[in-house]
Amino acid sequence: MNMLTVVMINAVPYGSTAKIMVGIAEQCKIAGIMPVTSTGYSYHPMKELPSDNIKIGCGIDKFTHMMLSRFTGFTGCFSYMSTKRYLKIIDRLQPDIIHLHNIHGWFINIPCLFNYIKKNNIRVIWTLHDCWTFTGQCPHFTMIGCSKWKTGCDKCPQLNTYPETYVDRTKTMWKKKKKWFNGVKDLTIVTPSYWLADLVKQSFLKDYPVKVVHNGIDLSVFRPTDNNFKDKYKVGNKFMILGVSYGWNNKKGLDVFIKLSQRLDQEKYKIVLVGTDDKADRILPSNIISIRRTQSQRDLAEIYTAADLFVNPTREEVFGLVNIEALACGTPVVTYRTGGSPECINEKCGSIVEAGDIDNLEKEIERIAKTRPYLKEACLERAREFEQSEKYKEYLKLYTLSN
Repeated sequence: MNMLTVVMINAVPYGSTAKIMVGIAEQCKIAGIMPVTSTGYSYHPMKELPSDNIKIGCGIDKFTHMMLSRFTGFTGCFSYMSTKRYLKIIDRLQPDIIHLHNIHGWFINIPCLFNYIKKNNIRVIWTLHDCWTFTGQCPHFTMIGCSKWKTGCDKCPQLNTYPETYVDRTKTMWKKKKKWFNGVKDLTIVTPSYWLADLVKQSFLKDYPVKVVHNGIDLSVFRPTDNNFKDKYKVGNKFMILGVSYGWNNKKGLDVFIKLSQRLDQEKYKIVLVGTDDKADRILPSNIISIRRTQSQRDLAEIYTAADLFVNPTREEVFGLVNIEALACGTPVVTYRTGGSPECINEKCGSIVEAGDIDNLEKEIERIAKTRPYLKEACLERAREFEQSEKYKEYLKLYTLSN
């Protein structure tokens, strides 16, 4: 029997989506499956990227695609020649499966790619990391409460957000995506949360099977870790509330933490935010400890371990992996009921507050600080359900399902 070959495609060679792709590829090699990763151009790829990773296009291609998209409103309609060159490579590989991750990001001609898939009847697994696939423009719409994507986008209120454009072509793009993405003979959609799976079933992709595979974390890194964080930052015996993000804004709840710092007793509570930048620091009050992006995951594990409570007042979240990282370090979680974030916890390791309800969030923090209802072992037990390699292996089961 020939070795199963899986070609994986992701927009960028860095970040969480690339990390997931590379992790799945590593498990493929162990299982005797041949993985071929491919990504759009970037001048700072992650060091874990395989040496044989296929780079789609170049810097000029990406810049040209991005500018044409912005000035025309058409996303994924350019990079024609670089896509043709890439498909010639795919043709030589004769893959059994093409595993798509993010394909927005100005690097590939999407109709060209899907025409190739349909013409050659290639089996497709598509992991959706956001909502872009079934909207006319945006990757997220929860915060603005938009539901146009269900019947047809138009007059988009988020043209200036990624992937930003100066011209509203959302009505046309929604129709184009519906045409491009439907009609694949064998396509399985994978989502990292039941919340996103439910949205897919309400979209023009509803006829495809949907499988939920939660994202996972490395439990050898995220675990209770000895540290002197509270002494170093003079937290003392105060109840330490932690927030972590890699891009702080109001979508991630930055404004909520500022309000909490004004409401909570400063003699009893201390808020620590990780992942801040100059923009965030300019508006943060002095009673919040601000820490720029940590240099290593071990450093982050130390901070998670030091915290008494992890608070995630996100307003848009496909899953919320930071919740799992906190649990894996023995720290309970409180999150807004937004997106897939509530799926990370159970009644033994955290609680859920309705999105935007800062009064109840404050009360819940005070309740937990007073009663300490969530045990460290319960947090660790929940985190063990999201062990990274086991989650990657769920993809291998999908690959071999009909082989």
